[in-house]
Amino acid sequence: MKEFPPDLLARVNSELELLQRGAAEIYSLEELRQRLAESYQTNKPLRIKLGMDPTAPDIHLGHTVVMRKMRQFQDLGHTAVLIIGDYTARIGDPSGQNKTRPVLSPDEIDRHAKTYFDQAGKILDLSPAKLEVRRNSEWLAKLSFADVIRLASRMTVARMLERDTFALRFKAGDPIGCHELLYPLMQGYDSVQVHADLELGGTDQTFNNLVGRDLQRDEGQRPQMVLTMPILVGLDGTQKMSKSKGNYIGVTDAPADMFGKVMSIPDALMDNYFELLTALPLEERRQLTSPATHPRQAKGRLAALIVEQFHGSDAAREAAAEFDRVFAKKELPTDIPEAVVPPDELESGAIWIARLIVLCGFAASNSEAMRLVKQGGVTINDQPVADERAKVSLTGGEILRVGKRRFARLMVDNAG
Repeated sequence: MKEFPPDLLARVNSELELLQRGAAEIYSLEELRQRLAESYQTNKPLRIKLGMDPTAPDIHLGHTVVMRKMRQFQDLGHTAVLIIGDYTARIGDPSGQNKTRPVLSPDEIDRHAKTYFDQAGKILDLSPAKLEVRRNSEWLAKLSFADVIRLASRMTVARMLERDTFALRFKAGDPIGCHELLYPLMQGYDSVQVHADLELGGTDQTFNNLVGRDLQRDEGQRPQMVLTMPILVGLDGTQKMSKSKGNYIGVTDAPADMFGKVMSIPDALMDNYFELLTALPLEERRQLTSPATHPRQAKGRLAALIVEQFHGSDAAREAAAEFDRVFAKKELPTDIPEAVVPPDELESGAIWIARLIVLCGFAASNSEAMRLVKQGGVTINDQPVADERAKVSLTGGEILRVGKRRFARLMVDNAG
């Protein structure tokens, strides 16, 4: 290893303590130590790559884990290179998937890409000196069929099947599209094109990121380092945070909703959330998650920190007060949205409870609404509704509550 002045190594070692916080793996730590020292010695910032495929319209707190790590690199003076995967999104990352993803239209991808960038701005430093934004269609769309064949020749089928996702699907006899096998190569080719020094990703991205190292080496470039972050567990306490699983906290959630969702996480997740979603000092975090601190107090602090990141300190205080009013003092929220029930939905002044829940936007279908009723937690004017086939009479002004955080003041439209 190249020798560096003691004061420079002291600076690098101090920064490594920050960069290792919450990280799952670094390939490799010694490489990163040397590259950081070289960067400061030559006054040439490292290029830190993060790719995001805009396959959904919104991002959630799980996505922000790697963004927060990228922001740390930015704050240390390095250049963030955000790859909007508008071309790879046409395939969809097979990471963690037990089936082929549906193909998105170019219009859907463009809409999602704009949303992703707007929401990423809540975490990343968007100043041109700190952030470079690229779309991988810039280079992937220009590849000829012969180029794709040459790229594919750099990876063996045996190596591709080392990836656990593919191996499990192959063993189970589940279909694997040939186009999915190209995804890691496309992501790795992104690293070649932007001359990445380090790539960030979740632990489910490890295989893809290491392919980038191989392709850069083949191209005569210095192979990128890789830093992976743990996958954030969702509100259910068992599965990864995912919008499709309904266990997510969106970065655009209203302050009160965001606060309430954080308060609902299992106690066992608190330390993990503090580590991956906040910059709270280790000693304070240990104190909050110790047996000496009541879990509700610790979760209240966690919820306030997260809401403050996305909505500001005033919104965090108001959300905490609202939560205390509704859940501790059992009062109604101060601002309950109104939901109008059209007259043609009523029969003799009554409506099926599942249909009412759907009309209020608390479920996407009658069957989902029926499940919510059977699970408990559906009330009209604080009276439980236990029968999923019940019809409820409405005169207007009733309060529908679904779960702990969703309320609607029911207004009956008598215009008909």
